[in-house]
Amino acid sequence: MGGMTQRTQLAGFLRSRREALSPQTVGLEPGARRRTPGLRREEVAQLSGVSITWYTWLEQGRDITVSRQVLESLARTLRLTQAERRHLFVLAGAALPTESPRPVTVSPTLRALVDTLDPNPAHVINSCWDLIAYNRAYEGLVGGLDNLPTEERNSIWLLFTRPAMRTLLVDWQREAREILGQFRASAAQHPDDPRTNAVIQALLSASPAFTAMWSQHPVQAFAPAMKQFSHPGAGRVDLNYIKLAVAEDVQQHLVVFLPATPEDARGLRRLADERDHAST
Repeated sequence: MGGMTQRTQLAGFLRSRREALSPQTVGLEPGARRRTPGLRREEVAQLSGVSITWYTWLEQGRDITVSRQVLESLARTLRLTQAERRHLFVLAGAALPTESPRPVTVSPTLRALVDTLDPNPAHVINSCWDLIAYNRAYEGLVGGLDNLPTEERNSIWLLFTRPAMRTLLVDWQREAREILGQFRASAAQHPDDPRTNAVIQALLSASPAFTAMWSQHPVQAFAPAMKQFSHPGAGRVDLNYIKLAVAEDVQQHLVVFLPATPEDARGLRRLADERDHAST
């Protein structure tokens, strides 16, 4: 989105939310000669702690810098929902705001989809890459997830603290750098998220490999690719993987691994048979 278009969108968004608010909603008297719908610009400016001139410029789409603190104040004044607040920050070109902590839940339909994808490994991650849902195939591929404490069911934590991951992934060094680059790009969008920061600090203390690679500031966008695994039960398995956004919760992504060849599909089937045999 171009700069001018984005500023125009921001101006229109602020104006629409200002006009949708009644004075009574924010504790103001309606007044007898009010000509504009909703709040006046000067009222929004006063309630948000900014000058009327500055706020007018903002609604005129002028090229001015807006701090996160001012955006937070405007969001409170305009009674924005969490989705609207996020949209405000995006239009203003600011880092995404810290959102109120919510219970980490996966919808029953999404969980059913993950289970249905078996024997293809699949899992759901949140913005800090916690594994918040996974199917039996993914548990069988990675191994031991069910027995881990919840805080350790994190893709980045497993990658850097679990020795078995270095042999499971055929090219661990390349995979680790690519995944860490994606994680860093994601973490930058939520600089004040306590869980993300906790994961980073824990890894800085627990993993010299993470510390060394993190200091190099790898950044990478996600792209569908093939991961190569060397599994003790299934043998060599090459899997194409894709990450899909969950529309009902922008913090969640569904990751699915699909066999690259018929032989890889047979490898996944061997893994499923081994798992089923062990459970009987």
